[in-house]
Amino acid sequence: MVLTSNAARPFGALLTAMVTPLTPDGAVDLEQARTLATWLVDQGCDGLVLSGTTGESPTTYSPEKADLVAAVADAVGDRATIVAGAGSNDTAHASRMAEQAVAAGADGLLVVSPYYSRPSQEGLARHIEAVAEAGGKPVMIYDVPGRTGVRVSAAAYERLAQHPLIVATKDATGDVAAAAGLAARTGLAWYSGDDALLLPFLAHGGAGLVSVAAHATPAAFAATIAAWDAGDHAGALAAFRTTLPAIQALNGAGFQAVMAKAAVEALGVVRGRTVRPPLVEASDDEAAEVRAGLVAAGVLAAA
Repeated sequence: MVLTSNAARPFGALLTAMVTPLTPDGAVDLEQARTLATWLVDQGCDGLVLSGTTGESPTTYSPEKADLVAAVADAVGDRATIVAGAGSNDTAHASRMAEQAVAAGADGLLVVSPYYSRPSQEGLARHIEAVAEAGGKPVMIYDVPGRTGVRVSAAAYERLAQHPLIVATKDATGDVAAAAGLAARTGLAWYSGDDALLLPFLAHGGAGLVSVAAHATPAAFAATIAAWDAGDHAGALAAFRTTLPAIQALNGAGFQAVMAKAAVEALGVVRGRTVRPPLVEASDDEAAEVRAGLVAAGVLAAA
C-alpha cells in the first residue's frame, strides 16, 4: 500500500521509530538494521525514524548513529524518508549529530526538546533553531514532556514555525485539542507521537503517525491512514482496532525499545532482543506477552 507524501506530510504518513538491532555482545548490527528497515517499508511505512528514543539514542554513539543512517538509507533508497534523531541537552552536541546524520544520508532530523536541563522557552527555541541550521535539512520537533520535563509552548511553536527548515512536530503530549489549534496557527505538519491517538490526530488535521507499534502491525496502520484519506472513516476505525493488542503489548509497560525488539524477534524479522544498559532485554515471560499481543492482532499464528 502506497501512502501519499506531500507538503502537508513532509516526512510521509506512517513512520516507524525504528529499534536499533544489536548483536548478542551489544554491537550495532547494521545488516539486521537493513533487513528490518526493508521489511517495514515493504509493509507500508513511508518513513523511518532512526536513533530516536526507541532506537536507544541515549546509549548509541555518534559514529554508530551515522553508520546506521548510511546503512538504512542504502537499503531503502527513495522508498522512504529517513529522519535521524539529533537529540541532546547539549546544543553543540546535537548540532554535530545533525551534521553527521545529514552527511550519512538523512533526509530530515528529529530534534527533541532539551531534556533534564529544562531550559526556558527562549533557550528551547534557540536550541532547535541551532540544530536545524547545523543540519540544513527539514526538521521535525519532538515534543515529549513526559521524558524531557519541558513542553514546547504555543509561543515557541509560533516562533519556530517561522524558520524555513522547521516543518513538523511529533506530538507526544496527548493534548489533541491543543494540537489542532497549533497546527492551524503555525502551518506545521502535526504527527501523532502516540499510537493510540492516531485517529483523533487525523480527525483534527494531523499529518500521520510516528509509531512504535508499527514494528508489529505496519500494514494495519498503513491501511488505517489510507482508509481515512479515502474518506472511509468506518474502514479506518476497523483497521485501527486490529492494532490495539499490539499497541498495548509494545507500549503498555512503558519500555518501548525493549518490547518492540521482542516483537520483531517474534515475527522472525530480527534475531535476538539485546538492548544496552540501563535497559534490560525482555524476559521470556515478557516476550511471551508480546507474542500473545501479536497473535491477538492477527499478525502471528498461535503456537
